[in-house]
Amino acid sequence: MSLDVSPALLEQAERGEVDEAEFVDCVRTSLPYAWEMISSLVAQLKVDGGAFADNQTPPPDEQARGQLLRALASDAIRGALQRHFGVRLAFQNCHRVAVFPLDSSVDEKLGRFTSVRSQVLNQSPEFRDC
Repeated sequence: MSLDVSPALLEQAERGEVDEAEFVDCVRTSLPYAWEMISSLVAQLKVDGGAFADNQTPPPDEQARGQLLRALASDAIRGALQRHFGVRLAFQNCHRVAVFPLDSSVDEKLGRFTSVRSQVLNQSPEFRDC
């Protein structure tokens, strides 16, 4: 299971709509490595400015890598994180997470980051089985 869902949150879902703030808190506590990675990149973007902030350091272990994959592969989790932090998230390989501001002035850079060309250029043998 990718999230440690509390009985109260599960009850909400069974009744209808889920409070997004409670869902985001569930993500924060269930996927702490992914949360910290994204939080630190958001902070870096705010401090440094620029078009985006990204991580190029592989996770320390498979559990951390799995957290990133679960956070960014799920449309619901990724969307909630983007809304919570007010950014757009991008992902390459098994670890390269980037945060982009919502400002449309960075659309071209986001497009380049998420392009097929960038994905191909960002490959290496050590990431083959990540």
